[in-house]
Amino acid sequence: MGYQQGLSGLAGASKDLDVIGHNIANAHTTGFKQGQAQFADIYANSVATAVHNQIGLGSRLAGVEQNFSQGTITTDNVALHVAINGNGFFQMSNQGALTYTRNGVFQLDRNGFITNADGLKLMGYAANANGIVETANTVPLKVPTTNIAPTATTTITASLNLNARDALKLGTPTVTATGALKSKGAVITDATQGSNADTWTLTFTSPTTYDLTSSSGVSQTGLTYAANAPIKLATGATLTLTGAAVAGDKVTVTPNPIAFNATDSSTYNFSTSVPVYDSLGGEQSVAMYFVKKAPGTWDVYAGVPGNVPGTPIGSTKFDTSGNLAGTVDATGKPTATALAFNFAVANGNGSATPQPLLLKLGGTTQFGGRDGINALAQDGFSAGQLTHFTIGNDGMLTGKYTNGQTMALGQIALANFANQNGLVNLGNNAFQETAASGVAQISAPGSTNHGTLQGGATENSNVDLTNELVNLITAQRNYQANAQTIKTQRMVDQTLMNL
Repeated sequence: MGYQQGLSGLAGASKDLDVIGHNIANAHTTGFKQGQAQFADIYANSVATAVHNQIGLGSRLAGVEQNFSQGTITTDNVALHVAINGNGFFQMSNQGALTYTRNGVFQLDRNGFITNADGLKLMGYAANANGIVETANTVPLKVPTTNIAPTATTTITASLNLNARDALKLGTPTVTATGALKSKGAVITDATQGSNADTWTLTFTSPTTYDLTSSSGVSQTGLTYAANAPIKLATGATLTLTGAAVAGDKVTVTPNPIAFNATDSSTYNFSTSVPVYDSLGGEQSVAMYFVKKAPGTWDVYAGVPGNVPGTPIGSTKFDTSGNLAGTVDATGKPTATALAFNFAVANGNGSATPQPLLLKLGGTTQFGGRDGINALAQDGFSAGQLTHFTIGNDGMLTGKYTNGQTMALGQIALANFANQNGLVNLGNNAFQETAASGVAQISAPGSTNHGTLQGGATENSNVDLTNELVNLITAQRNYQANAQTIKTQRMVDQTLMNL
């Protein structure tokens, strides 16, 4: 009889219509994966000798196959909307029961957990207080709302240029004369000359001749002396004497350094400052001052403005190419750290004091250009509050703080399965692991066969409405054709009854 075949065909066509209708209804459901009804024919059991005489009994629904192909990704710039590009599912926790979904529309609950619209918590790898992600196991991801702790400054890094043509910070030289000789004064004629830092000695060999030597090794003999006539001391200064000289008389000219005063810019050549942070996150400025004392030699002063010590923390030495060759401390010994100075500043807000600091000057030069800063940085920061966070392609949640710092808050994990069609569809865009699907393969996005993530975006449904409408017409025709089978069988039966 054709009734059984027709009825099975009607049932199959009806189920096909149900599947197609379900696809169409979810054409705009985020992360939805369309299904396709798969059918199989039905045959009655038969003996081996009758295998060529079998007549089918109709069809049955063999299963609904999910199409897990990629849906179109749409950007919406919502921080907690995430799309998977490639293989994988988000792992969700419902009071410990794990489910899986492609719907990446998430939000924060009142406790800071990342959840979906049904309240299920997104699973991933947690980060510790130092921003180190622990990948041993997945846990519900939570965005911390606590402040990031401050870090005290320990190192200041400065790359500067100190002008080789800067004047030496020296006052009028001191003149000491013996005998009847009197000084009318030593005058600095070129403040940039290194000879100003020398000590000069005039030794008279007769009333009209003298020898000239300096601490830097200059030696001239048999020079002529004339009272009231300027005597050239190399190229940096002149000396004028009066009075009659006697053989054996000596005149000494010594440099007169200007005392450093942080509040008087005429006592130093260049200064700059940088904010530093104490152990409580308090900020104060530390100023650095550079005073040219001799060619290639600069004294360095440092401290809090208003309380800068009058003694240098050390001196820098430059080579003839203008590169920083070495540093010595205040006692003249090489510094413990090459090209760097150790010093300390006082704190008065209850934080650790004194606060030790290391000033690194590597990369500083002495070229014939303006004094200036090439780079200036320090390694501390104040306490900070979370302002927003971003999600990277690897699933890393990176927090941005008010103090300019960034820190990892956690990492979204993805699950993949050997047989995706072995998953049980629970509705609400959720699937559950079964023996047929295989165990969940949990890993970070972008690793092995796991897809990557795109933050601020969602994955659209992969339903193709055009195809589904065509499938709808086909299923409708199938239903009509099976109904015609029953109608024809009924007409045959009526013919028999009329005999």
